[in-house]
Amino acid sequence: MDNNVVIPGFDNEKDDSLQINLRKADGVQNGIFIYLSGYIDTYNSSYFQKKVTQVIEAGYINLIFNCSSLNYVSSTGIGSFTVFLKMVKPKGGDVVLLEIQPKVYEVFQLLGFSQFFNIKNTADEAIAFFSEGTVSTSSIFPLVISCPVCSKKLRATKSGRFRCSGCKSILAINENGEVSLG
Repeated sequence: MDNNVVIPGFDNEKDDSLQINLRKADGVQNGIFIYLSGYIDTYNSSYFQKKVTQVIEAGYINLIFNCSSLNYVSSTGIGSFTVFLKMVKPKGGDVVLLEIQPKVYEVFQLLGFSQFFNIKNTADEAIAFFSEGTVSTSSIFPLVISCPVCSKKLRATKSGRFRCSGCKSILAINENGEVSLG
């Protein structure tokens, strides 16, 4: 789909290192899929912030970033995602990161940001997140869990994949608060 149809003038400025494609998220009020391809670093993060701010100003506050073709994100790029979260939360919106590449996800984890973002594996999970809201996770989260490898006590604010701060094992916590390696 032509980005200019979704948001007039969106494609007037481009960056060769980061391609951004937009698609309205059917079934999500004020929702949009933002497909990212390339990388986000110190040099193009201002372009990235400018383009996504344009999306938010157009009234889209439920942002679903499809990161399946995003092969690198620097700490500055992760800071951009945090800016978007701070922009949409007061308006009743939220941010979902979708199909994150393992090496990109590792940067989120190492910097401690994986717990702040809603990370989903499929578009259906992302749409379900917005249609259900966060009601399903608020009943048991935040939750204190024990790492199954080193028994270190950890605080989980939501379901997802996390790295134990003690032994560095990857842990998966499901919607019911059950912990497994993964």
